[in-house]
Amino acid sequence: MVEIYQRDATIPAIMGSTTRTIEVSAVNRLRGLLGKYFYFFMSLLVAAVVVYGFSHTIDQNLIHAVPVRPWILYLHGIVFSGWVAFFIVQSALVRVHKVSVHRTLGWFGVALGVLIPVLGISTAITMDRFNILHFHENSAAPFFAIQLNDMVVFAICFGLAVLWRSRPEFHRRLLLVATCALTSAAFARFPGMGLPMLGWTCVCVDLLIFLGVVRDLIVNRRIHQVYLYALPALIVAQSIAMYLFRAAPPQWLRITHAILGV
Repeated sequence: MVEIYQRDATIPAIMGSTTRTIEVSAVNRLRGLLGKYFYFFMSLLVAAVVVYGFSHTIDQNLIHAVPVRPWILYLHGIVFSGWVAFFIVQSALVRVHKVSVHRTLGWFGVALGVLIPVLGISTAITMDRFNILHFHENSAAPFFAIQLNDMVVFAICFGLAVLWRSRPEFHRRLLLVATCALTSAAFARFPGMGLPMLGWTCVCVDLLIFLGVVRDLIVNRRIHQVYLYALPALIVAQSIAMYLFRAAPPQWLRITHAILGV
């Protein structure tokens, strides 16, 4: 009887050990998947956000717009869509170990990335002026703060990513932050968002980037320096831009009116 009891007592210990082994194995598989496919997954998620967001407005505001929008808006759409496609391709090339092709194509990305903030700010100025003159939108002038912030954030993160292109752990995270910063316009076009809920678009952008923080905690058990500095700085920049938009202080309005020429 004693021998039987002792054998039975080992069963929970064996089961507990087996459960822990399964849990460790599942965590290791998750780490492996996130380590290999996270950035490719994020590129697809960004594309999904952009497609879903702009699908609600592209017909009435671009394809069949009345009055016809300035030509720069169409160029803006092509170039910014090209960046999302480029981000997907580059992430996929790394995943299939085509690093040499990734680096060669990267110089095209440098040219595209330099063009984006220049074209973005030019488009913002043109469209804000257009909306004031044709639709008498009083919010267009202070809204320039939001547009300018997105472009400045992209330019800084993109510039640092190019500077640190030989440091992959910095490079890929900075490009992710830069690309996520461009999604605010897409989030703003989600049903129920728009100008009254503009603050939530910032939260959505931050949550996209926060997925990178979660990935690092699972895979590396620590948060990378890029996120430790970039995410708080981004939140501060978003808060300042939101203040300039919501409060519309006279000094800011004088600056934007001078820039927009209205």
